[in-house]
Amino acid sequence: MGLIILDRDGVINHDSDNYIRTVAQWVAIEGSIQAIADLSQAGYRIAIATNQSGIGRGYYSLATLSAMHQKMTDLVSAAGGSIAQLVFCPHLPSEHCACRKPEPGMLLQILAAQQKSNTIDAHQTWFIGDSLRDLQAAWAIDMQTALVKTGKGQRTLDKGVIPAATPVFADLAAFSQHLLSV
Repeated sequence: MGLIILDRDGVINHDSDNYIRTVAQWVAIEGSIQAIADLSQAGYRIAIATNQSGIGRGYYSLATLSAMHQKMTDLVSAAGGSIAQLVFCPHLPSEHCACRKPEPGMLLQILAAQQKSNTIDAHQTWFIGDSLRDLQAAWAIDMQTALVKTGKGQRTLDKGVIPAATPVFADLAAFSQHLLSV
């Protein structure tokens, strides 16, 4: 079918302005794991692109981040789905790297890797996020976007910075249900 790229914190799991620092703090948003499984079972490849400056800030280690991602992957697998690729940016905003959203570096990395196994059209790829910088990364390379109200999504929506044409969903489960019903 196609490729769907998801932000992590605030889209798949509950977010915290204090950062998700431990495996125990990584808690899935209700319905998000099943949504990933449903999309995966419908033939979509699922990838995740997540800013993780908590690494650069020294809040948690790469081993802890890996354990969080293993927890997420295991939950998705147990629900009958799969994650094709997961990339993260460990850099601080002050480092001005090309991978930290709103820069499109992680999305380009995913597209390049997924191109190796199938033809991928960036214009037909969805990116689902909960913040303006998530969507800006996707807009930079002309991807389809949707905002979820979970995480920082409602705050983002309340700021009035999202174009009216951008689809907005209550959560990842609502996005999944919509996409699978069209």
